Amino acid sequence: MAELEVRPVTLRMQPPLTAAWGSVGDRELLHVRVDFGEGDFGEGEAAPLEGYDGVSLAAVRAALDAYAAVLARASPRSTHAELLAACAAERPLPHALAAIDLALWDRAGRRTGFPVAQLIAAGAVRSVAVNATIRAADRAGAAEAAAAAAAAGFGCVKMKVGIGDDAGRVAAVRAAAGDAMAIRVDANGAWTSVDEALAHLRALAPAGIELCEEPVHGVEAMRAVRVKSPVPVAMDETAGERGAPGAGAADAVALKIGRCGGISGLLRDARAARAAGTKVYVTSNFDGPWGIAAGLHAAAGLRASGPVGYCGLATLGAFEGCAGVLDAVEGAIAVPGGPGLVGGLGELPAG
Repeated sequence: MAELEVRPVTLRMQPPLTAAWGSVGDRELLHVRVDFGEGDFGEGEAAPLEGYDGVSLAAVRAALDAYAAVLARASPRSTHAELLAACAAERPLPHALAAIDLALWDRAGRRTGFPVAQLIAAGAVRSVAVNATIRAADRAGAAEAAAAAAAAGFGCVKMKVGIGDDAGRVAAVRAAAGDAMAIRVDANGAWTSVDEALAHLRALAPAGIELCEEPVHGVEAMRAVRVKSPVPVAMDETAGERGAPGAGAADAVALKIGRCGGISGLLRDARAARAAGTKVYVTSNFDGPWGIAAGLHAAAGLRASGPVGYCGLATLGAFEGCAGVLDAVEGAIAVPGGPGLVGGLGELPAG
């Protein structure tokens, strides 16, 4: 029924990203195209990051190879949901499923002439508020980046903690960005116990922290930190555990296209989180253009039915050759307005 094409893409990050889980310079992705013939196709992207989520590019490629056989023998009348379910039954790897899901959403948009956000919700917003990402690991560099973000109109900045001199860097960012700036910190589970996490959060709290992503790993540890923390906590890596988004263990949940298994899975997890009274926002794993576009469409659709926090989707500027692609203007990114995922954006970086 359908032919699956997979192409490797490499984006160069300058400077490399440093976090509690390690560092990354070259970002390796897999671009996919699901072709149904006669101009009927959709495109997507798989963006695992092994140091962060433990999922290798080789594992995703193997899953996609298995999906190729599934798609080739599927019925021409199969729906989006049926095709995705058939792939999941073959190999339930979220990052690989995300690539197929994105391609199927893209196909639907191309066929109907609508951007994906409008397929998600008729009242989808046209732009998404995003945070700036501060990657500098020193006080002076972090302060310079924070001042630049404030001058560019961002309302929120995000920075890594658990990598040394946390309180000093956060204080420098607060001084440079001003009192109105929301400061979001991300520990990536660097603190190994509830007590250690609470000690660090109490030290950071005087600077005025919007939230801390993943202070510890695990639903119950997260719940225990939340009870005593002076800073709101958000679930990130832990959201990959079965049932975690709807557990009510955190104040917010960071939803990622790859980890959720695509737009469809992200919308499912958002519904579960909201039902538990938990706030949601959409973030990137330093995805490529297709993944960022998918995140924007998902966030825009979710915004039609409830609040969405600042989203971590202003990350393409970290890559060489991506200047001008889905850039933030005054702290927000316009959702692609043409058919499918990236309609209207023109030619995208090929890697």
